[in-house]
Amino acid sequence: MTDSTLSQRPSAAPRPGGRSARVQAAVHQAVRELQQEDSREGVTVPAIAARAGVTPSTIYRRWGDLSQLLADVALEQLQPDSTPPETGSYRGDLEGWLEQYLDEMNSGPGRALLRDVLSAEGAKACLCAGYNTQQIDVIAERARTRGEPFPPTADVIEKVVSPLLYRILFTETPPVVGDLHRWIDDVLTSR
Repeated sequence: MTDSTLSQRPSAAPRPGGRSARVQAAVHQAVRELQQEDSREGVTVPAIAARAGVTPSTIYRRWGDLSQLLADVALEQLQPDSTPPETGSYRGDLEGWLEQYLDEMNSGPGRALLRDVLSAEGAKACLCAGYNTQQIDVIAERARTRGEPFPPTADVIEKVVSPLLYRILFTETPPVVGDLHRWIDDVLTSR
């Protein structure tokens, strides 16, 4: 073969989509269905594989173990599908987004998704944190465009999102909307 022949051959890199994407979609769908139908104990690699039409070894090869797969599915579900609603003010946008976030994460399914992400090894939790940062950055950019003052995103994460998640995951007293408003007041007045 000549060099020109080699350069014309298809690359060995996986194609976007293709079999790999179909396998991921089938496995993720199987996990979501089993989570809705069965108790937590019914969501096993063999059950997922049978539902998805793949072998258990395919799941182990791609995800390593069940906790990594559950975290991957949780991250997909936690990824925002839209930007925060626009209200015309930084505070309004932040309150609206955080009230919706509290409602979703404080639910049984929301808590399960958060726990799945936290139970996995690696950077899965950092990806989840990145989703929150992106949403707050959108709100901040709107405020910048309107000429409004706003706190750094890191302050909102530290003073509002962190206590919210801590209370959801680790205490018997989940946060309520009043807590959010108090935390937002604190972050907005500490600038």
